[in-house]
Amino acid sequence: MISKVFLDHPKSVDETYLEHARFAGTFSLKLFGAGFAALVHALVPAMFDKTASRMIAEMYAKTHNRGQ
Repeated sequence: MISKVFLDHPKSVDETYLEHARFAGTFSLKLFGAGFAALVHALVPAMFDKTASRMIAEMYAKTHNRGQ
């Protein structure tokens, strides 16, 4: 059970538990940053014009083929 919950997914993307935790934690912080940029852009359209879109595209490029 512990292996299934904590280890199977990281192993499927060729990472240890800690490597995966670091990657996912960093990814989460970047998503918060993109969300903040989008919120500021919603309030002040001249700011962060393409920041959230660029950040999400970069994150997608790093993840869409992981584990394949």
